[in-house]
Amino acid sequence: MGVAHSSCALSSSAAIGSSSFTPPSPTYPCPSQLKPKLDSSVCFSGLSRTTQLRPTRLSSTLALQPPWCGAVGMETQETEFSLAPLSGVHGIDQELIETMLYDALVWSSLHGLVVGDRNSQRSGRTPGVGMVHAPFALLPMSFPESYWRQACELAPIFNELVDRVSLDGKFLQDSLSRTKKVDAFTSKLLDIHSKMLQMGKKEEIRLGLHRSDYMLDEQTKLLLQIELNTISSSFPGLSILVTELHRSLLHHYGENLGLDSKNVPHNSAVNQFAEALAKAWTEYNSPRGGQEISVIYFRAGYTPNDYPSDSEWRARLLIEQSMAIKCPSISYHLTGTKKIQQELAKPSVLE
Repeated sequence: MGVAHSSCALSSSAAIGSSSFTPPSPTYPCPSQLKPKLDSSVCFSGLSRTTQLRPTRLSSTLALQPPWCGAVGMETQETEFSLAPLSGVHGIDQELIETMLYDALVWSSLHGLVVGDRNSQRSGRTPGVGMVHAPFALLPMSFPESYWRQACELAPIFNELVDRVSLDGKFLQDSLSRTKKVDAFTSKLLDIHSKMLQMGKKEEIRLGLHRSDYMLDEQTKLLLQIELNTISSSFPGLSILVTELHRSLLHHYGENLGLDSKNVPHNSAVNQFAEALAKAWTEYNSPRGGQEISVIYFRAGYTPNDYPSDSEWRARLLIEQSMAIKCPSISYHLTGTKKIQQELAKPSVLE
């Protein structure tokens, strides 16, 4: 049995680096196996999101090297684990469930755990109108601490992997050459990347806000990576609120459920994302504050729908040609494509 889990908590990471450092050259561990999601639903389980600020110069980036295929800190692979909720819903009094559900909806409204209602024409146009609570699990899902720590330890390692792959322009172009022939969107991204290579354009400061999604597999007892997102990594704001929602519910009803709110890990994703962007601005170190753009963050730009005309593509090219720190740069963007992740999972690619 497997479960698809959006690991906002486990592997969201920020990396800032300079192309001037001389990193160590050990053998990289291969990424965890890339497999399709078994369930399209997202269950926010109250896990914290980790963010790693990578300094300009690295001395021991791979200090937390895992054994083969990212099995970090796993003293025993035979440990039994359950993917069930912390407490079976069917064993809880129905009246208590209704009370918790009402309190959860009120809490969501008061604290901004809401999203736009697609069924409302006024949603997104009139403040406070057409909003509904974001999907959430009433109780957090049980998650073995060893696997949680494993994903946290993998975050800076995957950051380093993304950074090094992004610097290999030939590998990116060659790996995506067949995709370029059949996908117009990828083709245009590669054209921009190719122009940057011809210009000899180097990103002296590189910023990445990443999210890696994992799946716990009951048969293999392994934490499997589903995908690694390098552009517009979503859910830091919602995940931190779901964490607080679960902590609030367990604080009030934990005694009835036999659960302790203190077991919900701390989640500071939003603050750490903001700190990473602020760090990038500091690293840019422009005396012309307020006049020169220093950091560009892509909340969109990862689908063909975001480029309805040539104007958007010209803007993307202009951004890549600029000295501003991009989050992500065109090379980070391409590194996050599913085809590149497929290539990295092949034997002998990372060894």
